[in-house]
Amino acid sequence: MALAQITQIVGADHVWTGQLMQPFLTDWRGRYQGDALAVVRPASTAEVAAVVRCCAQHRLAIVPQGGNTSLCGAATPSQQPAIILSLQRLNRIRSIDVDNDTMVVEAGCILQTVQEAALAENRLFPLRLAAEGSCTIGGNLATNAGGTQVLRYGNARDLVLGLEVVTPSGDIWHGLHGLRKDNSGYDLRHLFIGSEGTLGIITAATLKLYPVPVAQYTALIALHSVSAAVQLLNHCRQGFAASLTGFELMAHNCLEAVVQCFPEQRIGFTGASAQAPWYVLLELSDYESESHARERLEHILGQALEQQIALDVIMAENLTQSQALWHLRESIPLAEKVLGKSIKHDIGVPTSQVAAFVEETNALIQQAYPGVEHVIFGHLGDGNLHYNVAKGSAYSEAELLALEQQVYRIVFDQLAKYQGTISAEHGVGQLKRDWLPQYKDPVALQLMHQIKQALDPLNIMNPGKVLSQQEQ
Repeated sequence: MALAQITQIVGADHVWTGQLMQPFLTDWRGRYQGDALAVVRPASTAEVAAVVRCCAQHRLAIVPQGGNTSLCGAATPSQQPAIILSLQRLNRIRSIDVDNDTMVVEAGCILQTVQEAALAENRLFPLRLAAEGSCTIGGNLATNAGGTQVLRYGNARDLVLGLEVVTPSGDIWHGLHGLRKDNSGYDLRHLFIGSEGTLGIITAATLKLYPVPVAQYTALIALHSVSAAVQLLNHCRQGFAASLTGFELMAHNCLEAVVQCFPEQRIGFTGASAQAPWYVLLELSDYESESHARERLEHILGQALEQQIALDVIMAENLTQSQALWHLRESIPLAEKVLGKSIKHDIGVPTSQVAAFVEETNALIQQAYPGVEHVIFGHLGDGNLHYNVAKGSAYSEAELLALEQQVYRIVFDQLAKYQGTISAEHGVGQLKRDWLPQYKDPVALQLMHQIKQALDPLNIMNPGKVLSQQEQ
């Protein structure tokens, strides 16, 4: 009955079952496999609202999905009966207001498409992710995506001025204003950003735009320790201020894995620097001139070498070299996937505590499971690390994965000790749902339950994600 009504709303060509919906049922990592009655592909906000009203009437669960690039199983069905509501057809850029430095885009727009549309108007939309060629704005906002530019521009929520949202009752909140100041009550957009589709469906957003930098320079720096990387970060913050737009930390074995899997890529260093235990990829954006940017970069990094904070530096001489350096960094997750499954953590720690956390946690894990490999990289500028544990030479993949819960416990307990978080930019989804009550402030968790109950009393919006079924 429900599917028949939904078919009338969106058309038979856009209600997919059988083989057509198979790509939507498995997450990008291949970790979660779900099932659904159908994949529904509405073409407008009005159609989304009508589908939601139908589902509410029949108490049919809805799993919103954008580019299906979630790393925590947030977009994979976990409960029957359910439909997957794909936002792929809501892919229009509705408007660009250069004078207000805003653009209004629909949730199904690919992130790269949004970046390119802004650039065509000589504006910058600074959200940058490895998956930007396939992830969507709706998914970016639903998970409050981070990426490589958070140091300068903030997370996804910091780039949004307004939202259009379909509520669990099928109403439409028209909140797409482009205001930078609005104190007329609760800021509802922040309820929905980062909610992973559990409170409503984001259908469009008003995004902030920025001037395009006159010059951007990239450098790869070899370092002897994480402590040195933190010291270098402080040094660069003082020297570059807001011009420092990227600061990525990578362990040597991360880059080694990239070169192993993709031999056309090169680290670039020779001699001892090619074997440095740690590297930082730094990006400087300048609004004055290329010569000014280069002089600043040479001066600040020259000081770092003189003070023996850094071991060696490679500066990109042109755009091609800069892209090659970023390609190294962005290929790390792809190399991980090629080399086999690992125990992954997307964690946040105060920057001042990162070095101590890494050193101590590595030691604890090695003490418990000698021979595993630590695969550590991430956004040091905002304290967000991808702290992954691979099989190394001592374990098979199956043996490693059997230790997953024990390794999680060590890492999460360490995060509690260092006042960190078990999820920095990937969300909670299914992966961390059952861990959340153990590490989330109990009052915060209670408030989350109350919000969920108030907005979605039927529990049809992406059930089984973020909050466990028993708690909902």
